[in-house]
Amino acid sequence: MAASAPIALKEALQLPNIGIGQQFIAFTNVTMESDKFICVRETGATNSVVIVDMANPLAPQKRPITADSALMNPVSKVLALKAAVQPGPGDNLQIFNLDMKAKMKSFAMTEPVVFWKWISAAKLGLVTATSVYHWDMNGTSDPEKIFDRTANMEGTQIINYRADAGEKWCVLVGIAPGPPERPQLVKGNMQLYSTEQKRAQALEAHAAAFSTLRGSSVISFAQKTLVNGQINSKLHVIELGAAPGTPPLKKQAELFFPAEFADDFPVAMQISDKYGLVYVITKLGLLFVYDLETATAVYRNRISPDPIFLTAPSASTGGFYAVNRRGQVLFANVNEATMVPFVSQSLGNLELALSLARRGNLPGAEGLVGQHFERLFSQGQYKEAAEAAAGSPQGTLRTRQTLEKFKAIPPQPGQTSPLLIYFGTLLTRGKLNAHESVELSQLVIQQNKKHLLDNWLKEDKLEPSEQLGDLLRSAGDRDAALNCYRSANVPTKVIEGLAAKGDFTELMTYSTGQGYKPDYMYLLQRMMMDNPEAAVNLAKMVARQPGPPIELNVMADLFLQRNAVREATAFLLDVLQDNKPENDKLQTKLLEINLVTNPQVADAILANGTLTHYDRPRIAQLCEKAGLYMRALQHYTDLVDIKRVLINTHAIEPQQLVEYFGSLSAEWALECLKELLKNQPQNNLQLVVQIAKEYTEQLGAAKIIALLEDHKSFHGLYYYLGSHIAFSEDPEVHYKYIEAAARTGQLKEVERVTRESNFYPPERTKQFLMESKLPDARPLINVCDRFDMVADLTHFLYSNNMLRYIEGYVQKVNPSKAPQVVGGLLDVEAPEEFINNLILSVRSLIPVEQLCEEVEKRNRLKLLNPFLEHLVSEGSHDPHVHNALGKIIVDSNNNPEHFLTTNPYYDSTVVGKYCEKRDPNLACVAYKRGQCDDALVDCTNRHSLFKVQARYIVERMDHELWLKVLDENNKYRRQLIDQVVSTALPESRNPEQVSVAVKAFMQAELQTELIELLEKIVLQNSSFSNNHNLQNLLIITAIKADKTRVKDYIHRLDNFDGPAVGEIAVGYEMFEEAFEIYKKFGLKTKAIKVLLEQMEDLARAQEYATKVDEPAVWTELAHAQLDHGDVAEAIASYLRASDSSRYVDVIARSQEAACYDELVKYLLMVRKKVKDNKVDTELVYAYAVTKQLGPLEEFINSPHQANLQSVGDRAFEEGHYEAARIIFAHIPNWGRLASTLVRLHQFQPAVEAARKANSPRTWKEVCYACVEEGEFRLAQLCGLNIIINADDLEEVSDFYQQRGFFDELIALMESGIGLERAHMGIFTELGILYARYKHTKLMEHLKLFSTRLNIPRLIRVCEEYCHWRELVFLYVAYDEYDNAAMIMINHSPVAWEHVQFKDVAVKVSNVEVYYRAISFYLGEHPELLTDLLKVLEARVDHTRVVDILRKADHLPLVKDYLLAVQKSNLAAVNEAVNGLLIEEEDFAALRDSITTYDNFDQLSLASRLEMHELMEFRRISAFIYKKALRWRKAVALAKQDGLYKDAMETSAQSQDSELAEELLRFFVEKGERECFAACLFTCYDLIKPDLALEVAWMNGLMEFSMPYMIQFLREYTSKVDLLMSERKDAQQAEMSDEAAKKQQEAQSNAYLSLMPLALPAPPAAGDAGFGGGGGGYGAPTANGYGAPPGFGQPSGFGAPGYASGF
Repeated sequence: MAASAPIALKEALQLPNIGIGQQFIAFTNVTMESDKFICVRETGATNSVVIVDMANPLAPQKRPITADSALMNPVSKVLALKAAVQPGPGDNLQIFNLDMKAKMKSFAMTEPVVFWKWISAAKLGLVTATSVYHWDMNGTSDPEKIFDRTANMEGTQIINYRADAGEKWCVLVGIAPGPPERPQLVKGNMQLYSTEQKRAQALEAHAAAFSTLRGSSVISFAQKTLVNGQINSKLHVIELGAAPGTPPLKKQAELFFPAEFADDFPVAMQISDKYGLVYVITKLGLLFVYDLETATAVYRNRISPDPIFLTAPSASTGGFYAVNRRGQVLFANVNEATMVPFVSQSLGNLELALSLARRGNLPGAEGLVGQHFERLFSQGQYKEAAEAAAGSPQGTLRTRQTLEKFKAIPPQPGQTSPLLIYFGTLLTRGKLNAHESVELSQLVIQQNKKHLLDNWLKEDKLEPSEQLGDLLRSAGDRDAALNCYRSANVPTKVIEGLAAKGDFTELMTYSTGQGYKPDYMYLLQRMMMDNPEAAVNLAKMVARQPGPPIELNVMADLFLQRNAVREATAFLLDVLQDNKPENDKLQTKLLEINLVTNPQVADAILANGTLTHYDRPRIAQLCEKAGLYMRALQHYTDLVDIKRVLINTHAIEPQQLVEYFGSLSAEWALECLKELLKNQPQNNLQLVVQIAKEYTEQLGAAKIIALLEDHKSFHGLYYYLGSHIAFSEDPEVHYKYIEAAARTGQLKEVERVTRESNFYPPERTKQFLMESKLPDARPLINVCDRFDMVADLTHFLYSNNMLRYIEGYVQKVNPSKAPQVVGGLLDVEAPEEFINNLILSVRSLIPVEQLCEEVEKRNRLKLLNPFLEHLVSEGSHDPHVHNALGKIIVDSNNNPEHFLTTNPYYDSTVVGKYCEKRDPNLACVAYKRGQCDDALVDCTNRHSLFKVQARYIVERMDHELWLKVLDENNKYRRQLIDQVVSTALPESRNPEQVSVAVKAFMQAELQTELIELLEKIVLQNSSFSNNHNLQNLLIITAIKADKTRVKDYIHRLDNFDGPAVGEIAVGYEMFEEAFEIYKKFGLKTKAIKVLLEQMEDLARAQEYATKVDEPAVWTELAHAQLDHGDVAEAIASYLRASDSSRYVDVIARSQEAACYDELVKYLLMVRKKVKDNKVDTELVYAYAVTKQLGPLEEFINSPHQANLQSVGDRAFEEGHYEAARIIFAHIPNWGRLASTLVRLHQFQPAVEAARKANSPRTWKEVCYACVEEGEFRLAQLCGLNIIINADDLEEVSDFYQQRGFFDELIALMESGIGLERAHMGIFTELGILYARYKHTKLMEHLKLFSTRLNIPRLIRVCEEYCHWRELVFLYVAYDEYDNAAMIMINHSPVAWEHVQFKDVAVKVSNVEVYYRAISFYLGEHPELLTDLLKVLEARVDHTRVVDILRKADHLPLVKDYLLAVQKSNLAAVNEAVNGLLIEEEDFAALRDSITTYDNFDQLSLASRLEMHELMEFRRISAFIYKKALRWRKAVALAKQDGLYKDAMETSAQSQDSELAEELLRFFVEKGERECFAACLFTCYDLIKPDLALEVAWMNGLMEFSMPYMIQFLREYTSKVDLLMSERKDAQQAEMSDEAAKKQQEAQSNAYLSLMPLALPAPPAAGDAGFGGGGGGYGAPTANGYGAPPGFGQPSGFGAPGYASGF
């Protein structure tokens, strides 16, 4: 039945099998938006979302996500999540891309989303309590409101929301409780909304879906309503927005619900666009299938025994998925093989069957379609017939026969041909098949409309084939033909086309891919004649193939044989580019042919460098002969050959020769350079120099220089070193270059190098230049100037009377060296006039300082006096000029003090240093003028001028200088301080000078000296006595250095900073002095702070505060008392100060000290000033602690800001339950009130408070307290409100069980299962309790509530407590049939029951259980074993069952079973049955058994029966031997028992002549004449006539042999007649063949005259034939007949139109 059903159903997945808990398989946890993904939301201790990819369902992805709902996108891995906003009424929505691991969008809804769904691949539909929104996951848009929910949707549970493809229509579906008269019939409501018209319509429906028909949207919806006590179930199909003028589609049909499904209702609807079917799925698993266009019922069946709560479409298959409460994921789809037959035969609806076949391309309607076509065709309705054929399911009518029918109809004048009508219809429908394409193409080409063919090929309207390709090629379109051949997979013609096109790369690729081997040799030879360039490409392609089919050398020779050197070169260059060693000969051949014919090509090949394995000596000789001397050098390896070729420098590119030298060793390179210098040295010098320049590092500069020097080539040396000197740091190289330049007269170069080079040896160069006495002294001047040999230069020039160069050097080259020149001239005693003139000629350019030094060293300073005065007169401010002039004035003692004090330009340091040796006072004047502090201090220290030093330092007012002279390491510090105190400061009238000095003393930490200084300034009536800063400084210094003087200073001084000094005194722990200062200046607050904080004398502070009596003072005292812990005293002080500033600290300290009575007073005062909820809160708490319940109630009933909740919590935690009760009752906080009443043992009020609180925690607290107190009635009332929450159930159960209240707990659970909100956990927990404590009630409970139990959990409990019968029931209910069977086997005394075991056994999946069951029944219930085996007959291995029973020796026990399964023809079963029949001596049944079932050990059975005492069994043995072809054994047994008829039949069947003759002689010997005659008849074909006559004649049995002889003679004469007739027919056929042969020869000769003269004539009769071989026309063959017509030369080489017809 299932195989013939139109709908195929299979289980796609079991969610529990992949780890999904049963409790999570529900509408709120499982979502499935398409056939791609299932999304399951798991909640508990750890929340997660499981994503099941239906392409790989056994590998689910589990992600730790907490959400209220999760939806996978229907097409991509995009996850949408919804979670409630905490706190708040709305929901957070987020969309994640799982592949990119990124959040795409998020939005916070202001109201909860009660339902949501993907309405398209990119858009979510969101349903709230009032409205519907659409949210696009792309872009940044927020959810857009679409419409508001209508009134009929209020109070409904939304189960679906959909939109059509264009989102013009939307439908919202919800369900609600049924009417009061039938509440179990759920009511369905639907809201249909048009987004274009902005209108909504309310309808009654349980399920709805959109589809498309005739280009319009169509809505289908199913409803089940109760009208006037009658149930109406209908399916509606309505077209939305039909085209104007077209009546809209509107269909309806009944939904027929069986009686047992009266309260069932539709929960989902899916529409198959592929087949045009509507699937309606109900809650209890019914499936209704209707045709969409006609609303015709097609099929109905129940697809699930469990409720279905979720479905999803499968667009690709046209089916749908459904998920039931057990976790089964079912897949239903159209059974294509049976749908049309079912509709046409079972339903009898031929029109619907035909429509379904066309719509879904389904089989089964071939006959209907064929009849319809024939009827239309016979009526001349060719257009309609063409439509019928084109739309036939699976193309059943698109055959050659149909095409011939249309071709046979002649076209009517003025009308379109029926054939063209047919082709036009096919083209509009899609693609033509092969024979249709060929026929249409022929027609189009005949009409010269090939452009139509091109268009159809581009549109893929034609099916490629070889015939189509031939048509295209004949039409001249080779590219299209090639594409057609390729698509049709015709390799031979593809190869031909590619070769003709010249696309050899594609040819090789195609040949390799197709495994086709073309004849490349033939193609290559042909292409050489037609297209040599293409032949080269073909050869390259062939060579690239692995293991080329033609050797490379052979292909190269093919080119060379035709003198195609260029083509051969191109081919060899391509195939030799890999440069493989095995191709060395080919490389040599390539170079040889080009060196001989075209040396330039060979040179280019060698320059490329890709070939390295050729014969190098041979190529070198050819290169030398061809004049390619450079290539010859590159290939020669002998120095003699190299030298011989090298001298041809005129024919070698110099740059190439230079590069070649880089490949030679240093020794060979030098030898070659010598050879070049020997041969035409003038011509080769430039080349030698160039080579030397290039390879200096390799050859060595020294060797090159030596080579050039050996050949006296100073010019070469000059040119070589000229390029090398810029990169060399070798002094020898630079010197040699200078020498070579000097010897070749290159004086400018000598001058340049001596000026610019840093590496030549100066001394050696100076000597060379002095010895050379060049006419130009500039090189020598450069050397001496750069390397500071001015004295030698001056001496050389002066000695050689080259005064002009001296003046030029000083004036133009380096005036800065003039002092050294002057010194040198003074050393050689040159005239002073020349020297003065030389100096004056330079004037300001000469460095005066160095000049003075040079002259001063020689004690000739006065020589410069005129020069210096000249400079001063010119206005020179140069310090060196004035320094020298000052030195001259000091030495001459010409009023030096005036110069030192008035001249502003000299350097005080230099002149002062010069004066120290002459007069220290003059030095001090100079130093003071230039503020040379260090020099002056050092000078005065060394000459004991401390008074001068003290005055200078005071006047200088430099802080750094003070620090330096007051440093403790200065051994003159004391002398200086004495002069400062006694002289310098008393003389000063500048306050800044005093300030700087005081600061210096302070920084130097000279406290005693500072006090001494300040007393002298401040206390001795000086001008600074009333100075504010100095008084402060005096007291502060005394505080630091001499505390005994402080009080005296406090009383004597009045103009100091009291607060600041007081703080400093505090810092130095002089608290009494600080207290005196604060008192003197009236700083009372700071005074008491000293008493409190520094002296810590609270009593004195109390006394001082009482004396002063100021709020600020009382405040400070209160702070101190509070910090000291005297809370009561502190509160009293705060009250006197009326200070509320530290009320937070006072509250905290009061709580720590438990001073709540004082705190009440203080808080009442604070409350008047501060409005803070903390004050009111703490006041309430203080009332609670002090038990002032009256004031407490009065306060909380009056306006206040107290946080009563926190106060109540604190009072509760600290045990002040009466106060807490008052507070919680006032708030009200029923939960905490209940807890408080529990503590007060007021249980009844506590239960009432808990009922008002309605909190699980509160219920548990009151419940547990009541249990502890034995108030079980009240505890049960509380427990019922707890156990409805599954998460709290186990905790309550454990609490009861730990205290041993089992009966009370069971009573609680029994009451709980009657609750409206009873859940699976309650039923399961009650079952567990029954299992533990009341076993007798367990089974009844399981049977009543099996569908509401957590079976896996109960299974574990029953196993633990050994409740085997109940465990079997649970395993069966959970579909764990294997375990159920094993429990019944292992615990049979209590668990086994035969009927139940049979029911379980047929559902077992593990086959091993079957054999355990058989063994179990053998041991315990053998009488029922046959009954069990009947049930298991189709599931067990019968061979294994027989083995088990044979080992147990109980085969007779199951004879009925063995006979029942013997139809399987198994050896073990057959042998067992045969054995039982032998034992029972039932020979008839045994014969039937071995005749019907032949799979057994025949020889073994025959041997066993051979010795049986009953003849019938021995006869069976013979029969078995006969079947086993043991003929002699069978005949022997038959003869033994006298069964001669059996013996004769066996002999006849054996076809053994010898056996038949033996039997015949046996009958003769036995005298069985009748048997002799019967044997001749039976074994007629086996007994020879001569033997029969011989035996009969010798034994007198002729009359018994006569029937045999008569039959033999009749048969023989018939055979002779037949032979004669056949011979006659053969002779006639031979004559006919001869006549036909002659006629064919005559016809062949006639065609000779018709052949064109330009073509070779075909062979005449008798020649070898067109093929040139023995198989041609007219050639004799082995059987004497000629070859059939058409054999001979291929059509491509004969005359067109004739050769192919022979």
